[in-house]
Amino acid sequence: MIEKILSELLVKVLENKGKTRDFLLKQFEKKLYSAFVENNPNNRPKAVQEYKYYILRSLVLSALRSIDKGIFSREVLKRTVSTLAKGAFIKPKESKMAEKFFKEKYGVEPPAFITISPTMVCNLHCIGCYAASHANARNTLPYSTVKRVIQETHDYWGSRFTVISGGEPTMYKSEGKTILDLYADFPDMFFLMYTNSTLIDKDKARRMAELGNVTPAISVEGFEEETDARRGKGVYKKIMRAFENLRNAGVPFGISVTATTKNAELLIGEKFYDFYFDEQGASYMWIFQYMPIGRGIDTKLMPTPEQRYKMLHRWDTCMKKGGRFVADFWNSGIVSDGCIAYGRPGGYLYIDWNGNIMPCVFVPYYVDNIKRLYAQGKTINDALFSEFFKRGREWQHRYGYKYGATPENWFMPCSIRDHYENFKKHIAKEVKPEDENAEAALQDPEYYKAMVEYDEKLSRLTEKLWKEKIIEKSNQ
Repeated sequence: MIEKILSELLVKVLENKGKTRDFLLKQFEKKLYSAFVENNPNNRPKAVQEYKYYILRSLVLSALRSIDKGIFSREVLKRTVSTLAKGAFIKPKESKMAEKFFKEKYGVEPPAFITISPTMVCNLHCIGCYAASHANARNTLPYSTVKRVIQETHDYWGSRFTVISGGEPTMYKSEGKTILDLYADFPDMFFLMYTNSTLIDKDKARRMAELGNVTPAISVEGFEEETDARRGKGVYKKIMRAFENLRNAGVPFGISVTATTKNAELLIGEKFYDFYFDEQGASYMWIFQYMPIGRGIDTKLMPTPEQRYKMLHRWDTCMKKGGRFVADFWNSGIVSDGCIAYGRPGGYLYIDWNGNIMPCVFVPYYVDNIKRLYAQGKTINDALFSEFFKRGREWQHRYGYKYGATPENWFMPCSIRDHYENFKKHIAKEVKPEDENAEAALQDPEYYKAMVEYDEKLSRLTEKLWKEKIIEKSNQ
């Protein structure tokens, strides 16, 4: 009931303006705090729940700023409310029934969404690309397969949200269809699309506005110097044009940043956030700390433990004081109750351009393949119960996801990035690597040593913070 009240109030906040909106916003914030912090139905530490309150509050405040600036047009807002707010947040009756049937059949709740990369093809050749994408790649999933996957998550899980990655999604072509056709085929779902944006011209931006159920998360590395250094000369200027096209069309957009040792200091300061949120009109920001997989693996590109620690404090400030929606993978693990991979309840799984089904975009190992499952008369649900996925979920529960348990350090939430020794020894058994880069990483003793040493240093930095700021504060 409280979920419905909150969601309906949120819709009213987004649809109104002036003093009416201000009044509704205050009511929403009070009810949001009460629902997450005071009621706390899953008995999480109070400080954990406060972080969830602030991240959701910042999402609403960021959306309202975009609306006020005209970046998020009223016309697009109406369609977004019907797909994202009323579909993904409130959840229609059909969605709730699907969740109920899933739990009755399998004994657990379903994942919340899926990330899928329909194609490996990309017009750029970025240094250290996790997907090792390039223009000459031929790895692409048939449109009929992609559509079936989304339909199954819609029908079996009750999901109304999907993440599209790549490769470059705007280059996807199969069976006479493009990625925009996929969004049109699922008007009651909302899509987040990671893109380099260089192909988002006025026509594509206008089509996205007409659809009203997609937001592009555009990749940058910093400012022009940092972005062009990794993505290629002239890419930054193309991104600026894409921003303009999206603003003019009234399409809300965000940015996606890969944090490395080379740009971490930018992400620790304020200038970067002021530019993209205030000057360019981004509604949200995803920060993905470099995970050494894919092309040109280099463990030295990971932000140092000291840089990551400082980035954690910057994220805290952005969210609580700035009211800006920023999610830092993996510093923000506290708001998702830790790792969301392995198809856990409320979490997700990942399917690549070959159909390989992986726990996460950053865990390049698999057991099942969606095309093979379909050939055997099975569904996406069958992939959730491989021994690989079950081992991952067992670790999640031991680490504190289980309701009522005192969680371990969720400032280090990732099963592979932050706990590599455990991942290799206890989770990644009898798995297949996505490509030769993943195989090399799994077999390289120097890679293993670097990852384990990194985790040990990071643990020493964050354990005290976790105990004092989260556990002890919650017990006061």
